[in-house]
Parts: sequence; C-alpha cells; structure tokens
Amino acid sequence: MSSSPTQSISLTRYLIEEQRAGRINADLRLLIEVVARACKTISIAVGKGALGGVLGDAGTPGVASMNIQGEAQKKLDVLSNEILLEANAWGGHLAGLASEEMDTSHPIPDVYPRGNYLLLFDPLDGSSNIDVNISVGTIFSVLRCPDGVTNAADEHFLQPGTQQVCAGYTTYGPSTMLVLTVGNGTHAFTLDREVGSFMMTTRGMSIPEETKEFAVNMSNQRFWEPPMQRYVGDLLSGKEGPRGKDFNMRWVASMVADVHRILTRGGIFSYPLDSKCAPKGGKLRLMYEANPMSFLVEQAGGAASTGRQRMMEVQPTGLHQRVPVFIGSKKEVEAAVRYHAEHDTSHSSK
Repeated sequence: MSSSPTQSISLTRYLIEEQRAGRINADLRLLIEVVARACKTISIAVGKGALGGVLGDAGTPGVASMNIQGEAQKKLDVLSNEILLEANAWGGHLAGLASEEMDTSHPIPDVYPRGNYLLLFDPLDGSSNIDVNISVGTIFSVLRCPDGVTNAADEHFLQPGTQQVCAGYTTYGPSTMLVLTVGNGTHAFTLDREVGSFMMTTRGMSIPEETKEFAVNMSNQRFWEPPMQRYVGDLLSGKEGPRGKDFNMRWVASMVADVHRILTRGGIFSYPLDSKCAPKGGKLRLMYEANPMSFLVEQAGGAASTGRQRMMEVQPTGLHQRVPVFIGSKKEVEAAVRYHAEHDTSHSSK
C-alpha cells in the first residue's frame, strides 16, 4: 500500500531538499540526476521496440553474445549498459562502476576527475521479456568508495548492503517510473514525457506488513529445498491449511516488475535456493539486484532475507555473487524465514 499522490515536485527539487536537510551531498545529488538522465535515454530505446532495431540477441547472427553470467545478451542489454557507462564516466562523482553485464569493475578513465562514490547497476533487468513487450527495468546501487582509494578495483565494491547510500530502479512499463531511496523513505517518480522530468507521484511508499499474494517461479518447485516446499505448500492449501487464508500467485519473471507490484500493494517475492542454482549460491545477484531492492523495500517498511540471514548484512565475496531472495511484506518474509529455521533446527538435531 502506498501513500496518496503527493504535491507534484520534480526529482531535482526533491534531491535539492534532501541536500539542504543534510541527508545527501551535492555530489550524490548530481550522481542520481545523471543516472536518472541515462534511464530516460534507455526508456526511449525500450519504447521504440522493434522500430528501433534493438530487439533480439546481441552478437553475430546465429551466435549470441554471452555475459559473465553465462546468459545470452540482448541488444538492449548491451545498449543500456553503454548508455549508463558513458553517462557516468565524465561527471566527476564516481571512483568506479560495476555492471551485471561486465566481467570486472570499470575504473573512471584518467582523463576525467574521480569522485567518492561507486555505482553498481543491472542495466536492463528482465530483458528476456523485451521481445514480448513486458515491463523491464534498470536497478542501481551507490556505495562510498573507501577512504584513501584512488584506483577503485573489484574488492572495493564488496561492501554489505547496509553500506548503501542510495538505491533505486526504473521500470519501463505503460509509464516510466523511478523508485528511489537515499535512506529517508522510498519514493516514486513518474516521467512526464511532455516536459522530460521525473515528477514525484508517491512520497513514502509503504508495504503492508501482511499479504495474501506471493510471487515465485513454480516451474522450479521440484528443485526446491524441503522448507521452501513446505512453505509454498502451506500457501497453496489456503483457508483449510495451517496459514488459514487463501493466497494468490503473481509472477512476471522480471524482478523490477514483481518488486514494483509489492512496493505498490504488498506481497512477497521469492527466488529460493534450489538444486539447480545451489552450486552458484542462488539465482539472483546480491550486488546488482538483491541489495538495492532490499534497501528500497526495507525503507518502505518491508523486509528482505536470504531465508537464513538479513539480506543487507551478507558480506559479499565477489562482484557477481548470487543469493536466495525473499523480499516484501515484513510478516510474510518472517514466515518464510521461520520455515527455514524450523527445518534447519530439526535437521541439525538428528
């Protein structure tokens, strides 16, 4: 559940007010504005669809380009990545960037001044949905560069989510929306295409503590761990089951779209550990997806966990580390965690 629409103020005005209140500095304000501007450019490319010649796989015909994750890159993945890199390289606000689409972090070129922040991003989350015209999005996270570091490298990005100073995503759907937190609530801005500005449309998004809606890829059910099997089984058993109420399932297969729905009206999004992704630690990426979404959801009164640990307290061990994800309405995330704890306790006592 979100608060009612607020007096419409621009993203720039909101950021200036946060700066005047001492919650952000000028460099972070300008960095967020640069990211937002890049997202407007991505929005135009996404909106053109087939007319822009950007649908389909990247690479040569018949040979798809692969990213570090071992996934086929879409043309829009590559384009979105380039847009964010170019937009942020020269502003003087960053010490380095890291992207889900790149093997290693990207230092700021020597010809440009360096700043005190590190930017991580998933340039186009849910890009497998592009060709069928379903909402996709950009996710980003901002960390402080450690003191004394002049040449940011991969290890300097490996900070827990609690160290984030900003996180956000843009969803490219019927309208383009930017959802943002700088640690003072989670707020939504809608792109006014006529004036070219993001305008605040919800101040203080708020997720209900309880829900009757869940999002999960049921096709993976046979690969789940026992506690996840039991948890979803109880959800599906409805009023007659131990949870005592009926649940609806929603699944878009785009994390941005699924989490945006939860921020708007509640719910829980789960991508649990399963036997397919266990060797990698999970499906979703801690640094580019789980941490920024966790920051946004916690700032809206929700919760985020791996099922066994608060998400933002996980100490990263690699730029592309993967984790299980349970995120959304606080009481429901706590319920999912409880199922895992009960299983682990009973298993350890045998």
